[in-house]
Amino acid sequence: MARRGAAIQFTLLVVCVLTTVLGLRVRARSQSLDDAHITPRVQRTEVKLAAAGTAPELRPRPMKVDVDLVLVPVTVSDSFGHPVMTLTKDDFVLSEGEQPQRVQYFSNEDSPISVALVLDFSASMKNKIEYERQAVSEFFTIANPADEYFAITVSNKPSLVAASTSSIDILEDALAGLEPHGGTPLFDGIYLGLQQLRNAHYKRKALLIISDGGDNDSRYTLKEIRSMVAESDVMVYAIGLFDDLPLPLFKTFEERWGRKCLGSITEMSGGRTIAADARDQIPQIAGIISRELRYQYVLGYRSSIALRDGKWRKLKVSTVTGEGHPYFHVHYKEGYFAPGQ
Repeated sequence: MARRGAAIQFTLLVVCVLTTVLGLRVRARSQSLDDAHITPRVQRTEVKLAAAGTAPELRPRPMKVDVDLVLVPVTVSDSFGHPVMTLTKDDFVLSEGEQPQRVQYFSNEDSPISVALVLDFSASMKNKIEYERQAVSEFFTIANPADEYFAITVSNKPSLVAASTSSIDILEDALAGLEPHGGTPLFDGIYLGLQQLRNAHYKRKALLIISDGGDNDSRYTLKEIRSMVAESDVMVYAIGLFDDLPLPLFKTFEERWGRKCLGSITEMSGGRTIAADARDQIPQIAGIISRELRYQYVLGYRSSIALRDGKWRKLKVSTVTGEGHPYFHVHYKEGYFAPGQ
């Protein structure tokens, strides 16, 4: 009996040991299955993150721009100052420095334009201000409805009084409520106009100045403004109020030099200054400039000078001359800065 009892106890001990071992294996297998369930989810997440970090973004391809194509806006007028729009590509002769260039792009379409008006509202304009307001109205008479515009007044400091989000009526109402006063920081006003046009909607850009040309309160100098105009793609026009009434002896030094200052700025851009020797000419001149901006040629070429030195390249544009060919006044940008390295 004792042996039988010992055998039973040994059998029970073996069963317990086996049960324990089997239990441990079952738990280990269960744990490994759980780990197997978890691990693939973690791995899939890591793969997705890695893919998100390395996959190319879905962006539209940038438009390829030919930076070597030089575009030259050109306006042509007859001996009466009227725009001429009947010329073809073959009627133009274009050179860079002394080297003739072949015109490869030609356009004369009336496309929308971004324009900034710089209006002198200083004290020296008191006897001319009504004509200036009429000039603004006349300028917009033949405007393209899609045009973008900015209006800046100059008196003590330049102020942006209207932008393209405003209607022409709102602009005219704003100008009607202003009275001329203070000094003439005209160069600062031109600077503000150029800054506004840097973010313009259209490639065609123009700036129109209506002033007696006198500057006596600007931070910027004439030299700095000319440099800014040369580096911009803005065509600058001006209506110079140079009438000698009541007496030229009462004009300030700034007013006396106004014609020269405005001319040096506008010619740099390819535009021009038109003098109003009588105040009632101002609205008529504004209409001429507005039409000239609508009727403009654009000549494009690739320079035969391959050197990319970032230097100023002087341009010359003329029309074909010959028997029976009329004489035209051609206005264009004097040059451009070549691309750098």
